[in-house]
Amino acid sequence: MEDGQAGDESSYSVSPLVTPGVFALSDSEKAEALADTLETQFQPVADPSVLADFVMVDVALRSYFQAPTSEPKLTTPDEVHEAIRGLKVSKAPGPNGIPNRALKHLPQRAVSILARIFIAILLTHHFRSLWKHARVTSILKPGKDPALPSSYRPISLLDSIGKLLEKILLS
Repeated sequence: MEDGQAGDESSYSVSPLVTPGVFALSDSEKAEALADTLETQFQPVADPSVLADFVMVDVALRSYFQAPTSEPKLTTPDEVHEAIRGLKVSKAPGPNGIPNRALKHLPQRAVSILARIFIAILLTHHFRSLWKHARVTSILKPGKDPALPSSYRPISLLDSIGKLLEKILLS
């Protein structure tokens, strides 16, 4: 696989990177160079109007969670199966390494167990913290110099099971 193309971690590598006065050759040096570049591109929000929006959303969420609610809409094995059928097999897996193609080949018993797990999550209001973690990787922007850290964009690969539950919740 060529540099800058997506793939599994064993077949993906970033070319040596040129930073001011330094060549980043090792994986840790490249990671640091990419992190430094991203840090300059993405700064914390300092605009007071945006911060006010965050406060407004926080107040609304607190109110929502403190209000008495009805039971959450639960899922069924059929709904889980339909959500799995809609998954794209071309998407890269997240930290758990389970590709969507594998989910599409689950036997009905496994889909039923997955539905029960999702129901338990909905009833307990506990979304696994592992499903919130992402594997961040850098992808070379088309037509850009692979030696420059600014030529890469980050993508976050989330856990496929967590994304499946989110898909069900949003349907």
